[in-house]
Amino acid sequence: MKPIARYWEALEDKKVRCLLCPRGCVIAPGKRGFCRVRENVDGKLVASGYGEVVSIANDPIEKKPLYHFYPGSYIISLAENGCNLGCLHCQNYSISQFDCPTEYVSPEALVGIAKRYNSNGICFTYTEPLVWFEYILDVAKLAKDEGLPIVLVSNGQINPEPLEEILPYIDAINVDLKSIKQEFYRDVCRGGNIEATKNTIKRCFEEGVVTEVTNLIIPTLNDSEDEIEELVDFLLSISDEIPLHFTRFFPHYRMNHLPPTPVRTLLRAREIALSKGMKYVYVGNVADEELNTTYCPNCGTALIKRGYFFTSKVELKGGRCPRCNTRIYGRFSE
Repeated sequence: MKPIARYWEALEDKKVRCLLCPRGCVIAPGKRGFCRVRENVDGKLVASGYGEVVSIANDPIEKKPLYHFYPGSYIISLAENGCNLGCLHCQNYSISQFDCPTEYVSPEALVGIAKRYNSNGICFTYTEPLVWFEYILDVAKLAKDEGLPIVLVSNGQINPEPLEEILPYIDAINVDLKSIKQEFYRDVCRGGNIEATKNTIKRCFEEGVVTEVTNLIIPTLNDSEDEIEELVDFLLSISDEIPLHFTRFFPHYRMNHLPPTPVRTLLRAREIALSKGMKYVYVGNVADEELNTTYCPNCGTALIKRGYFFTSKVELKGGRCPRCNTRIYGRFSE
């Protein structure tokens, strides 16, 4: 029996309105919301996807990408079969946009898996974790007792009230800021609210969650210098310490007609962000160690060297640069 969902209201004719994310789906009896994991059962919203796992793996933390949260570690990573966006370029569309077979994994069993494989925590990723709200909360409460951090890789589409409830249980997050323009969310993501994602980034950072941001740069859609500058300015309004990943687009799903992002575009984006004062800027989906190395923002020492998803060298002392003693943003092993 799946649990009753949180954050919804009853409407007439046994319809319900989901209040978890900005989409605000109105759902008739027997139907599911856009995310496909929340269902109206006889006038009540049920978390029908609770614990139903579509994919699970033990990944390097760098794959998320998270570069400032225990680099070099591995983390149990899993997903549900759904998402509250419908991005035309989704790299995981086969599990985010279409119904697939799943297997139930209880919160207790998941924590057991993480311990068995010496995972550095539990990461909810691949599709959109926040629509798995009830399951994540239950897992997190058990994981905290076992000293296992909770990590999210998310589009940030959640309303303020549920975000505030789940924030104390999140240790690290990478938020996919798809564009700084609402039009991009409307046309390319098939919905969503840019302000919700911006609020998620802001509140996570303010509450001490290790917060990193990814921006997938897609040719002709969000690659102008003006847009990149606006995105960087938004992050700077929160903090110059937020690690920013500009990631290369490759043709996929319903955007096979577009070319891969030119590397020069990504390099220019990185140059803009660094020139404006961002301290940690990376280029993803490009196999270049220099573009994925963490440098001390004060003296320029190479502190964490990375290959493709893997860390090859970590030179930190107590989370600080060993050369000039500058504190490096994030959480690191002693």
